[in-house]
Amino acid sequence: MKTPSSFPRSNTPPSGRRPAKPEGWNAQRPPSAGATAQRSSQDTRGASRGHRAPKFKNGGRPGPRRTFSDSGSSNLLKNVEASVGPVLRFIPLGGCGEVGRSMYVYEYEDDIVIVDMGLQFPDEDMPGIDYLIPNIEYLKPRKKNIRGIIITHGHYDHIGAIPHLLDGLGNPQIYTTALTRGMILKRQDDFKQSPKPKIEIINSESHVKMGNFDIEFFHVNHNIPDCVGIVLKTPGGTAVHTGDFKFDHTPVNEKPADFARLTQLGNQGVTVLVSESTDAEIPGHQISEMEVQKSLEVIFNVAQGRIIAATFASLLTRVQQLIWLSESHGRKVLIEGYSMKQNVAVAQELGYLKIKSGTIIDSKDIDNYKDAELTIICTGAQGEDRAVLMRIANNEHKSISLKSTDSVVFSSSVIPGNESTVQRLKDILYKKAGKIFHYSSMDIHAGGHAKRDELKQMIELTKPKYLIPIHGNYFMLKLHADLGQEAGIPKENTMVVEDGEIVQITSHEIKKIDKIPMDHVMVDGLGVGDVKEVVLRDRQHLAEDGIFVIIAIVDSQTGRVRTSPDIISRGFIYLKESQDLLKEVRNRTRKIVEEMTVNGERPINWTYIKDAMREKIGQYLFTKTQRRPMVLPVVIEV
Repeated sequence: MKTPSSFPRSNTPPSGRRPAKPEGWNAQRPPSAGATAQRSSQDTRGASRGHRAPKFKNGGRPGPRRTFSDSGSSNLLKNVEASVGPVLRFIPLGGCGEVGRSMYVYEYEDDIVIVDMGLQFPDEDMPGIDYLIPNIEYLKPRKKNIRGIIITHGHYDHIGAIPHLLDGLGNPQIYTTALTRGMILKRQDDFKQSPKPKIEIINSESHVKMGNFDIEFFHVNHNIPDCVGIVLKTPGGTAVHTGDFKFDHTPVNEKPADFARLTQLGNQGVTVLVSESTDAEIPGHQISEMEVQKSLEVIFNVAQGRIIAATFASLLTRVQQLIWLSESHGRKVLIEGYSMKQNVAVAQELGYLKIKSGTIIDSKDIDNYKDAELTIICTGAQGEDRAVLMRIANNEHKSISLKSTDSVVFSSSVIPGNESTVQRLKDILYKKAGKIFHYSSMDIHAGGHAKRDELKQMIELTKPKYLIPIHGNYFMLKLHADLGQEAGIPKENTMVVEDGEIVQITSHEIKKIDKIPMDHVMVDGLGVGDVKEVVLRDRQHLAEDGIFVIIAIVDSQTGRVRTSPDIISRGFIYLKESQDLLKEVRNRTRKIVEEMTVNGERPINWTYIKDAMREKIGQYLFTKTQRRPMVLPVVIEV
């Protein structure tokens, strides 16, 4: 069988042939592939009276849990269909109210199609949480109705939740491109206990039948190769789901977006456009990847020593540009960063990266080359503590340290929230490296998301009756809806939707009809969903005010405290410099205990005693310090 590495430059594999392992990464569909596929942990909430509620990105405390009646909702929707005709329903389980955690449900009668299944990285006020994944409680009782899952591209905010959620959904068929398939399977290697995904490779020419859904695809540009948008045709109307996109007329290593196809869809009639909104507040148009390559070449022309380029691990377009420029300037390339190495390996095997033999070297061989003969492509452009660039900057990398002749390139934008870490990294680099280049001073990075002009162009091409903005914080969704009105869509036909809201779409109107529970599902180590708000609240409390442990040994016969109570403090006070405070705490502890045990009732209520210690010692500490540590009393009866 012909291997993926022999695919032509267009990234299009031969018709009807699947790439060899490892498969995945957003692959463009084979041109002739038009065949239709039929197919609470124990908590310490009483430890102190000063607990704070968790601060979530959307503000406020979690609202009361709403009860969603499956049978009641089903009957309601059937009654609606009987009165207004065919009904298409849209339900975001993530991605509407945040950038990330993308998961969207399309429902017609008893058929369900899911688009994307991503993760979201935690906010700063979620200590210890690895990431968040969509809440699928709505889908679990309906999993027999799921006809398939479509993945638009290989970024973790669109594929990252698959290992966690697939089993709970009955392991339905996944449809995606070859490159994305490879990334999904590569990630699956880290989740041996999860079921192996069943993946059907599609391309922009594919046609898939999923119950009442006729699914077609179209090519769009992003900042990872071969992304797809989706056309979902039903008796209730046609939905166009853009996925993450931008319009690049001169992309690198792939073809431009399929404008002819989008125009054709607009002429055929689009009921609802479901379009991403990440850059809805930014005017203009994304710069072309060809312009980025020209700017990068300027750096290669002037660099005297090593070039150290940091970017996102999945930004394969940028990796390809840096490799091409290195080859043309006689430089060897070292890839550093676990996730980047994985992505490059998958993309190279599938033919999405064009690399000459001998270009890539191992870190142990860098001393065999002059500095002017080396390019290092690595992760860490966001200032992550353990990423490669930060370790190089701090002299913690095993084989690379900064030199005054190095040129460091930040070929990525700064993700909101990472500004301080990136600035700290820049401060270190400016002290040690020769030249620092970043996107605000040169056109060395192009975002992967459509700006306002491109979003408006998508609306003008597809001519939808309704518009639902997705993939963004609420203000991004609202700005996108406003843009839709500027483009001629009536206000009542634009719908700003938040996670969990059920949208009913008919030929006559679009409206919200219900909302399902959307409690956060947090992943912490091996635990999925077992960290609830109360645990998060305790972590926030510990992070802000520390912990104060009091250990009292009590004689079971006399009720008196033996020896002086022990005290352990972490993150609250420095014990050696607070002896007077500790002495008073010990005296108060002895008094609190013995007032209840020496002449008190038998048997002794130790729970009541610990609560009294917690309350009174906590109040004393607040009076003296204006801080509320988590007070944990321990009483040992001997």
